[in-house]
Amino acid sequence: SSGINAEYGGEWERTKEADMSQDEEFKLVYGMLYSLKSFVSRISPATSDNFQCYQTNKYKLSMYETPSGCKFVVNTSVDWNAQAINEILHSLYKEVYVEYAVRNPLLSLQENIDSELFRSKIETFINTRIREM
Repeated sequence: SSGINAEYGGEWERTKEADMSQDEEFKLVYGMLYSLKSFVSRISPATSDNFQCYQTNKYKLSMYETPSGCKFVVNTSVDWNAQAINEILHSLYKEVYVEYAVRNPLLSLQENIDSELFRSKIETFINTRIREM
């Protein structure tokens, strides 16, 4: 086990095939986010280390982190609005994660979420929001 609690991972409208396993990709993203958060906290003039996104000329990686440390990460094209992405991730947390994972007594949040209902709610949420963008 990687030690990374990747509770749920999905792909929507991905145009490039990954050249590594999903677990390896999670580890890579986790390490990069850890490093970026550490970097931001060290150079930030404020006391907050609230890292939300970074962008290259090919993609934008956005992260919403809850007060409890739960992270929601999405990789999008560069033309997506960063504030809109943050709002979508916050809504995903409130409307899907809390409702269908946290409040589900049959799920353990200490391991990957394996629930068809949760998966279908994520799919519906993401597909609806992608069409709205």
